[in-house]
Amino acid sequence: MSCGEDHDVDCGEILQRVYVFIDNELEDASTDEIRQHLEECAPCLDEYDLERCVKKLVHRSCGDEHAPDALRQKILLRLTQIRIETTSPGPD
Repeated sequence: MSCGEDHDVDCGEILQRVYVFIDNELEDASTDEIRQHLEECAPCLDEYDLERCVKKLVHRSCGDEHAPDALRQKILLRLTQIRIETTSPGPD
């Protein structure tokens, strides 16, 4: 993913580390780097918000159980499809 803007760190690299960032498991330098990127990049911020919401929903629904990766991927794919459907302009 790329927003087309020039950033110090590529959008793809930021999104690969977003779950570790959400869990506060990065060193301070990486955390600052991701925060700065999210402040500058609306598409990455939207993806971060989506990931954070999914994580909260799964945690609330499953308690201490962890969702299988395949389930997480299916949910994220469907949420992305819904977001695309709702943000795409309709037929003229």
